[in-house]
Amino acid sequence: MTDTVKVAMIVNGQSHERDVEPRMFLAQFLREELKLTGTHVGCDTCQCGCCTVHVNGDAVKSCTMLAVQAHQARVTTIEGLAGADGKLHPMQEAFSRCHALQCGYCTPGFVMSAVELVEKYGKLDEESIRHLVEGNMCRCTGYHNIVMAIRSVADGVNASRTEEAGS
Repeated sequence: MTDTVKVAMIVNGQSHERDVEPRMFLAQFLREELKLTGTHVGCDTCQCGCCTVHVNGDAVKSCTMLAVQAHQARVTTIEGLAGADGKLHPMQEAFSRCHALQCGYCTPGFVMSAVELVEKYGKLDEESIRHLVEGNMCRCTGYHNIVMAIRSVADGVNASRTEEAGS
């Protein structure tokens, strides 16, 4: 019999507690235990970024983070970005509007990374965005539309910040 460890965390605003194997990765916990399959696993080696989620507000690659490391944390997955009313997050809307996806496998990870980047840095030019998303990989596109989607949200955030500062 394998020893298990109790893990408790808040995922997308809901409390969850499970007994898991100590070596279970957060991505496995989310997909297998909680059935949140929007978090994709593309490489298992922290290279592609498909598994990116937010843990206590920071974007992390869940394929190499153990579930026990997220004990007592607040985790947000792609499923948790949309509002309770089902309204998409502005970044999700931008990815759709800018056609920033092909097969969609990498999209959840890109969206989660992009949300953190815009929240953290606000104003981002194209070169900065391209540099900051290097930890995410898309096998289908040339990244142009992904960058444009992220920039459109960053530009909107910057406009809001300017309006608030001027009021």
